[in-house]
Amino acid sequence: MKRTIQSIFILAGCTMAPVAWAADAGNDEAITKEDVAKAFKPEFSPYAGRNYPTRVFFGDTHLHTAMSVDAGTLNRVGQEDAFRFARGAEVTATGGLRAKLSRPLDFLVVADHAEMYGLMPQLLSGDPEVLSTPTGKKWYEELKTGNNDRIFATAMEIVGSLSGDVPPIKSDKAVRNAWHAYTALADKYNEPGRFTALIGYEWTAIGGYNLHRNVIFRDNSSVANRTIPYSQFDSKNPEDLWNHLAEFEKQTGAEVLAIPHNGNLSNGRMFTVETFGGKPLTKEIATLRARFEKLVEVTQIKGDGEAHPTLSPNDEFAGYELWDKSNLNGTEAKKPEMLQWEYAREALKTGLMLGKKLGVNPYKFGMIGSTDSHTSLSTAEEDNFFGKHSGVEPSAHRWEHVVIEAPDPKFTIKGWQQAASGYAAVWATENTREAIFDAMQRKETYATTGPRMTVRFFGGWDFNIDDTLSRLPASAGYTKGVPMGGDLPAAPAAKKAPSFLVAAMKDPYSGNLDRIQIVKGWMDQSGKTNEKIYDVVWSGGRKMGGNGKLPTVGSTVDVKNATWQNSIGSPELISAWQDPDFDATQPAFYYARVIEIPTPRWTAYEAKRFDVTMSADVPMTTQERAYTSPIWYTP
Repeated sequence: MKRTIQSIFILAGCTMAPVAWAADAGNDEAITKEDVAKAFKPEFSPYAGRNYPTRVFFGDTHLHTAMSVDAGTLNRVGQEDAFRFARGAEVTATGGLRAKLSRPLDFLVVADHAEMYGLMPQLLSGDPEVLSTPTGKKWYEELKTGNNDRIFATAMEIVGSLSGDVPPIKSDKAVRNAWHAYTALADKYNEPGRFTALIGYEWTAIGGYNLHRNVIFRDNSSVANRTIPYSQFDSKNPEDLWNHLAEFEKQTGAEVLAIPHNGNLSNGRMFTVETFGGKPLTKEIATLRARFEKLVEVTQIKGDGEAHPTLSPNDEFAGYELWDKSNLNGTEAKKPEMLQWEYAREALKTGLMLGKKLGVNPYKFGMIGSTDSHTSLSTAEEDNFFGKHSGVEPSAHRWEHVVIEAPDPKFTIKGWQQAASGYAAVWATENTREAIFDAMQRKETYATTGPRMTVRFFGGWDFNIDDTLSRLPASAGYTKGVPMGGDLPAAPAAKKAPSFLVAAMKDPYSGNLDRIQIVKGWMDQSGKTNEKIYDVVWSGGRKMGGNGKLPTVGSTVDVKNATWQNSIGSPELISAWQDPDFDATQPAFYYARVIEIPTPRWTAYEAKRFDVTMSADVPMTTQERAYTSPIWYTP
């Protein structure tokens, strides 16, 4: 009987193409076991042939140096040392303390403010062009007095000047020169495979009403130098920023992202259903926003922006590191009705409604964290936190020092209110500019408040408990579903609800894991948005309470000595979970939230190191966490 190559593979139960075939398929020869063995050569290594992201890379997309006009009033650490520090070098902070990361970062964006880019080094060096202006001369003299109170007052004046319509000191040549020097540095410190230096800047709009965005380029200096940082002096309207970026992409063929941050300080302006001018949001503007704002920075030094207790009263973890009393500079009190337009979870819910109404969801974003440090030091770990700016670097009294001084004292921010947060985690195929940027584009990212925990999250229709037994959950994840940031495919007819595969491993330098939750948001037939938090896997032998709440994991923190024990919690957690409340007619999103056991907060480390007693309102413990990008279901 004549046998073909195809028949051999059918007999072998194999659908794979042969690696090699030496026999003539046209011969009428008997097929032996040896023939089949030759044709069917499965790979031995489970790691061979993988074409999906196998590593998570940790970095900071939001770091300011002495080049920023506000940071530079106090900070004396430049852009080059910022790159060196992120790569693992030891540097000396402005206050004289030596600083080093526990482990190098994988990538960094030095995102200095576009407004008067590069002015401060010029000013402090006594540049004649700057000193020829009355404002420049005054600032120079005040900053050189050596009087800390006068220096701080001048720093606040300089920061306040950014709220105007025109720059107090203008030099297009200086901005261009400073930008080109920076992009050259980024190229110098970019080392594919080891460290990625993405080029970027911050567009800082509307003063106290935080609508700021970090603009990030995919390419090197040859492309980034075809523009200069677009500032709020060009426009305070984010829609103009998106149009500017669209034109830049059109002219250069480049790709750019804009990442909003601190919606919690926008006083109801960040995630609204209106245009910047107060008119109903249009499909055109929603499309533009969705195109450029693929990610949102949900946690950083100026507070956490995932959820708020007022918006999510049934979420016991919603009150993490809140800054919710006023806008950024304390000039306007926070009103309860503002909150729904400020927090990421609520924005994701608003996006479902706008997607139905406009046909485009402008808030279909992934999540990252970053620091927004103005010290040039990307320090987000509790035991290594150098603070928001160089005026509040580690000291015996920084917990009570002023970080942001407001006209009304009750809105003034003290040192202890700073959050030691956060980092951006990116699942990419390699540590290069292109791979990391592309992963951000597809939203395969998550936010952490500082720990470098490893988190996987996949959605599909066929996940089950067997998928949790492998040490390679991503193999099942990519084969049977979509990763964080993706869209669920259409449901097979026989399936009733989506299933999710979620896994997390602890950071070896941080606490064990308490639990993994899946947060669901959906819109019902009436157009109302809803949310529910599901505990899907947890540590220890705890049982769900009659109230539907999981008992707390407990605490091993010794506040006095700033220590803890990993005798509770789990080093890793994994589960397959199916939505028990699924309605195929309702659009929905799902994201995972990973919670650690309690560990000492940075204030506890500070109290121990400097032997100080802080006031009773200062928190001494924290439960660090991670938030994945969502997975969306659309009917």
